[in-house]
Amino acid sequence: MKILVLALSGIGDALMFTPALQLLRKEMPDAEIDALVMYEGSYKMYKRNPNLNKVIFFDFLKEGAVSSIKFVLGLRGKYDFSINVYPSNRKEYNLINFLIGAKKRAGVQYLRKNAANLGFLNNVRVTENDSLHNVQENTALSEAFLNRKFKEEPPLEFVLESKDLSLAENYLEQLNILPGDLVIGFHPGCSTLKNHFKRRWEPEKFAALGLKLIKEKNAKILIFGGPEEDELKEDIKKQINNENAFSILAESLPHSVAIMKRCNVFVTNDSSLMHIASALKLKIVAILGPTNRTYIHPWKTDFQIVRLDLDCSPCFIYSPRPLICFRDDVKFKCIKELGVDLVYNAVEKFLE
Repeated sequence: MKILVLALSGIGDALMFTPALQLLRKEMPDAEIDALVMYEGSYKMYKRNPNLNKVIFFDFLKEGAVSSIKFVLGLRGKYDFSINVYPSNRKEYNLINFLIGAKKRAGVQYLRKNAANLGFLNNVRVTENDSLHNVQENTALSEAFLNRKFKEEPPLEFVLESKDLSLAENYLEQLNILPGDLVIGFHPGCSTLKNHFKRRWEPEKFAALGLKLIKEKNAKILIFGGPEEDELKEDIKKQINNENAFSILAESLPHSVAIMKRCNVFVTNDSSLMHIASALKLKIVAILGPTNRTYIHPWKTDFQIVRLDLDCSPCFIYSPRPLICFRDDVKFKCIKELGVDLVYNAVEKFLE
């Protein structure tokens, strides 16, 4: 039996399929389970996953429509089953699933914009449930796929190798991070696609929080993010203006993740690194604005959610629609008026 997992929507979403992947492998130990991804971070993460036989990387965004269709048709007829991980409510993803031509094509039937995004092209479906975490949606989809129920809810899985841990140890020594130091990790970024940068807590608030933690808790602040977020990290470091604040410039995603493992608490926006921190079982302070906390709260680890429970929230839905705010008073008030003290108090609860 040959199965193809389509994890096209990013690192965090690919990571939230890893519990379902563990269950699929346990149920079908002899199956060939491959994955198709289009982000380099997802590729590097999945290449290490012991439950996958092969990971196929293709940059659909860079290659364009003609090359992409040719590539997808090259996979046609090679798989018995295919599955679109949740969330993947885009017509492009459903069309790819259809063109691959597997006999069973699994995908969630979304409550919003499902027909417009060609959800009917999938022939194994479960109806989206707003009361479930994304991990649980993926498990439900896998249950429908196999026509059976699972009793387990595994943790997220991000495999670190000994070389990653060794690199991280050397890097932390260079920063003079000692075993007894209080280390607080920050991730001030998140995806910028579809206006999602509006979900970010402001850099000046991260800087104010970092300075307060240094002064009051003698903390060391490690600021994480991908290469595209280097300018953002450096800006926050400069605003903190203290020798105990560091912008992490790692060689790779696994290297960065291995450094994250040292953090006593991790403060983050709704982002892929929030889910990676969950896989590491860190204590997480998650800053959430328009997103439904039920969908994406840190999985199987200790966490605090910091948010303003406004009457308009949550307003974010899974679709290609850009993130917009309908308020008349303060646009994106859920982030703009979320203060430093609220986040500091959440961190302090872990330190107590």
